[in-house]
Amino acid sequence: QVQLVESGGGLVQAGGSLTLSCAASGRTFTSYALGWFRQFPGKEREFVAAISWSGGTIHYADSVKGRFTIARDNANNTVYLQMSSLKPEDTAVYFCRAQPIDFSGNYRADDYGYWGQGTRVTVSS
Repeated sequence: QVQLVESGGGLVQAGGSLTLSCAASGRTFTSYALGWFRQFPGKEREFVAAISWSGGTIHYADSVKGRFTIARDNANNTVYLQMSSLKPEDTAVYFCRAQPIDFSGNYRADDYGYWGQGTRVTVSS
C-alpha cells in the first residue's frame, strides 16, 4: 500500500521560509517523479514542482520559480520542498504527489498517481 506522508506546514509571515517534507513508502519509486501540488479554496489542484528519481529532471510552476526548491533523498524515499520569499498568495493546502515521470513537465492532477493527505501552509501579510 502506497503512503505519502507530508509534514512541515504551518503559519509563516510574508517573506519568510518554510520546508515541507514527504515520506513515501509502499512501492519502488525509481520510475516515478515525486513532487508537490497545491490547492486554493474552491480551486482545482495545481502543479508546483516535481523531481525525477535521479534528480536530473526538475520542473517548477512559473509562479514559484526562483523561490521554491525541490530536492529528493532516495535513501529515505523523501522529497522536500523548500519555500522562500513566501507570499500571501502561496497560502494553500500542499499535497505530496508520486506519479510516473513526465519529462515534458506537463504534470496534471488527473494523471495516474498517488497523493498525500495534504498539509496547510498559511502566509500572513
